[in-house]
Amino acid sequence: MADAIVAGGGHVVPLEQAEGLVWSAPHEPLLLERVIEEHPHLAWVQLPFAGVENYVHLVDDDREWTCGKGVYAQPVAEMALALALAGMRGLGTYARATSWGSEQGTNLYGANVTILGGGGITEALIPLLVPFDCRITVVRNRVQEMDGVDEVVEADRYIDALVGADLVVVALALTPDTEGMLSRNEFEMMEPHAWVVNVARGRHIVTDDLVWALTTGAIGGAGLDVTDPEPLPPGHPLWSLPNCIVTPHAGSTWSMSQPLLSERITTNVKRFGQGEELLGAVDPDLQY
Repeated sequence: MADAIVAGGGHVVPLEQAEGLVWSAPHEPLLLERVIEEHPHLAWVQLPFAGVENYVHLVDDDREWTCGKGVYAQPVAEMALALALAGMRGLGTYARATSWGSEQGTNLYGANVTILGGGGITEALIPLLVPFDCRITVVRNRVQEMDGVDEVVEADRYIDALVGADLVVVALALTPDTEGMLSRNEFEMMEPHAWVVNVARGRHIVTDDLVWALTTGAIGGAGLDVTDPEPLPPGHPLWSLPNCIVTPHAGSTWSMSQPLLSERITTNVKRFGQGEELLGAVDPDLQY
């Protein structure tokens, strides 16, 4: 981070002299709150993650707030595609098998795909789906045309977009409105062969209801890079369900993330120094 600041033309200085703060303790919201209180002169705060649910209560109009929004989109979109293919083609079951079994799986090619969220991950995922000739529906707050998307629908119509989907990808910010948005009611609306892939936040899904849906066959399966709780404890039912694939929040590993975050910091330091609009601005009203 220090190298990225210098590369952007900035100087790493004590807080008392700083105009901007690049925050490097992503799980310490209370510490950041104290820092802001003790240094109210700070004009800009850069957060390292795309998700800001732990920090959104600090976002104010007294300074600029930016996050890693869009920084990790490409590797996370790649993970979403990997989980979708692995799940729909039954690779989780095949990988656990100890003897020759029967065939299973459904095609991603030609599938109806619903993506919850219209941000950077979705924008990166859509081109990856092009070779599969999918029919893509995107659910987002601000309805607008998107290249490669067949239909964009309002957030309050997300249940309609679940009906008939072969694949549902969760790729949106965690807010009070989106927490628990996939529960038993939604799973009952979905196709019995449909797969859910979550690369956003675990709390978008009610975990106990997901376990019910997977064990009863209400849906086909789930590919989860995020869970609630997280880390998922040993012995949790999701670990042993044959139609569930769990990865340890590895959509963007540190080796993948470091150069991407460095580039964002360098760019924003340059823009801040030149008085230009910063990338990844946090909207206090939308809470992301």
